[in-house]
Amino acid sequence: MAAIMPNFITRLMRPFSTSTSLRLNPDASASISSPEGAEKATIAAGCFWGVEHMYRKEFKSKGLYDARVGYIGGNTNSPSYRAVCSGRTGHAEALQVTYDPAKVTYRELLEYFYKMHDPTTANRQGPDAGSQYRSGIFYHGEEQEKVAREVTKAVNEKWWKGKVVTEILPAGEWWDAEDYHQKYLDVNPGGYECPSHFLRSFPPLE
Repeated sequence: MAAIMPNFITRLMRPFSTSTSLRLNPDASASISSPEGAEKATIAAGCFWGVEHMYRKEFKSKGLYDARVGYIGGNTNSPSYRAVCSGRTGHAEALQVTYDPAKVTYRELLEYFYKMHDPTTANRQGPDAGSQYRSGIFYHGEEQEKVAREVTKAVNEKWWKGKVVTEILPAGEWWDAEDYHQKYLDVNPGGYECPSHFLRSFPPLE
């Protein structure tokens, strides 16, 4: 009988054995659903499979239009998953969502972000280590930057005891991840999930 591999090893091997020849359009707006009046939020919180899965589940009836996993914050064009996993491209595994601001606010999306992962571990989430797993908020415009800094300051003081290491940066070029990463845990319900991805019980910020 073949030995059963730990989930994190399975995670590393499965994507590399899947065809990655198809590269998607680097402009996420070309593939993500974006109705008139929609706004965009981009965050990084470790392995993007679990981040996407949790956001879709939490906000599917609360204003979420669409979500895509991909790469941001790096210094190379059209990065592949294999290249990003090497840690040499500078990209973070990330989630980009479009949402209805009349139903859910950017602040609410960020408060959820700080509840569903550990923002205190630099370049790591659970057993996943490397700069591609860093915690980050990539803002779209001055208002988002303002909200991101306000929320981060509040959660750092009230929830995470001054240990938050989340980076806050302007959203640069976004690259969609390969097709097989999209809705990964819906397609592979027994797939790898980072153990640091779960909803914490924190008191309200206000």
